[in-house]
Amino acid sequence: MPNVWIYTLVSVLIVSLISFVGVLTLSIKADKLKKILLYMVSFSAGALFGDAFIHLLPEIIEEVGFGLNISIYVMIGIGFSFVIEKFIHWRHCHIPHSKEHIHPFAMMNLFGDGVHNFIDGIIIGASYLVNIPVGIATTLAVIFHELPQEIGDFGVLLHGGFSKAKALFFNFITALTAVFGAIVSLLIGSYVENITTFLVPFAAGTFIYIAGSDLIPELHKEVEIKKSLLQFISIVLGVSVMLFLLLL
Repeated sequence: MPNVWIYTLVSVLIVSLISFVGVLTLSIKADKLKKILLYMVSFSAGALFGDAFIHLLPEIIEEVGFGLNISIYVMIGIGFSFVIEKFIHWRHCHIPHSKEHIHPFAMMNLFGDGVHNFIDGIIIGASYLVNIPVGIATTLAVIFHELPQEIGDFGVLLHGGFSKAKALFFNFITALTAVFGAIVSLLIGSYVENITTFLVPFAAGTFIYIAGSDLIPELHKEVEIKKSLLQFISIVLGVSVMLFLLLL
């Protein structure tokens, strides 16, 4: 059992460090980075939709079947996201986003990412409870899954008004929820399956809400045909990467 704890905690810490992938953009000049930010947001929207409809929902439906409860859990995720965003809006006046004033959709992205990382931690912990090889395989799958999403998330935070340093910091703090999820998973053991039955569709609901209600409207602020086409291609690319990961 001690080995399971060591393997699990090391694995989720490695997964959390993936959040620093955004450091790759630090060498890009500010004016060039500004031009590609909307495409990173587009990619993130596609990745969120892809994760919800290609990974999360099919996975939980395969495990427990598609019943009314799954639909309700998805809608709870959407409704909860709506309430959280309302709270964020109440605490933010309607002025342009900047380093001093963070746009609400960036805060929502952090919330959604936190839920997702928490579930990743639970799944990794549950996998190690089966056996070490299954845990390692699951960790690798999560790492491949996190890389494209974290790049998109970093772009969303920058576009929402975070500085590069703050975006890296908060992305990492949010990623650490995976550690909490793993600890919860190992502590409650046999009850993990029941929790993931709720949390997986709940996470899918939050992803659908964030991508559809926050990120897509942000993209509609750009109306130039060429840039709009590139946005659509970026969305498709985000979905395609999630599909490719599934095929792997």
